[in-house]
Amino acid sequence: MSTAKYVKLVGFGILTWLLPFLLSVPLYSPEGVPLYDIFLIKSVLIVFSTALGTFLILVYFRGVRARFVREGALLGGAWLLINWGLDAVVLLPLSGMDAGTYMAQIGLRYLTIPIIALGIGYAAEHQRCG
Repeated sequence: MSTAKYVKLVGFGILTWLLPFLLSVPLYSPEGVPLYDIFLIKSVLIVFSTALGTFLILVYFRGVRARFVREGALLGGAWLLINWGLDAVVLLPLSGMDAGTYMAQIGLRYLTIPIIALGIGYAAEHQRCG
């Protein structure tokens, strides 16, 4: 893997975590209390994260010329680990959640990343012209 491709893979993975996190900051008080209905906040973050992730996956795939399913699996796995890792370092200490609660309420949602990446990779690999 070229250095530029690696930087794009990791950089975009970090963005999939950082931008939704930054969006969430003004939705909570400094004490961590939701300022709006919690289900509205979660819905906004899920929709934003899915749109952002799908966009970044499509941008990443612009540079892919072969092995689309493999690239989708690589991207999906890497971004999943990046998001879980950043949550473990930042979100878990801020929220005070234990790992089980985190996985039930937040962590499993990140599985959308490899699902979308593999779906896009599969579609790219099996596209038919005219």
